Amino acid sequence: MPERPLILGSSSIYRRELLQRLGLPFATVSPDIDEAAQANEAPRDTALRLALAKAHAVARTHGHALIIASDQVADLNGIPMGKPGDHANAVRQLRAMRGQRVVFHTALCVFDAASGRHQLDDVPTTVWLRELSDTQIENYLRRERPYDCAGSAKIETLGVALVEKIQSDDPTALIGLPLMRLVGMLANEAVAVV
Repeated sequence: MPERPLILGSSSIYRRELLQRLGLPFATVSPDIDEAAQANEAPRDTALRLALAKAHAVARTHGHALIIASDQVADLNGIPMGKPGDHANAVRQLRAMRGQRVVFHTALCVFDAASGRHQLDDVPTTVWLRELSDTQIENYLRRERPYDCAGSAKIETLGVALVEKIQSDDPTALIGLPLMRLVGMLANEAVAVV
């Protein structure tokens, strides 16, 4: 039987760049799903549901692939902080999060489309944000435009200046694809990285 193609179910350039670090050949497919949270859904549950939904969406057209999908939702005391989409929403998010502890739930799914078997997990990252002034928030947003990042936090670039402290089992989780957990999941599917 030919080797299963590996597909990253994401349109995120950040996730694509992270997966490239593993040196595995893969294709990317943008999953077409509604990413809105459901009523009374906890941020962690939203992330897990969306990661699995993305994998299923890609599997509809790639029935023999091994699919990697991920989603991230920031959790501010139970309030979900997804992608802001525009400047005004990003300002609101960062004003609410400044000086606060925020948990970024990065859900990861590895889905074998042929068998229907999946692995699904949440890799949380706790972030303590600095007490930011409105001017600092505006300066950051004008320079970074992180409107496609959960909680407006683009940590791989200038967003690091917003952060006082980070706690996580996987430093790549905050960027959007927890590689350490992914390597273990791929090993469970007989895909060796090294």
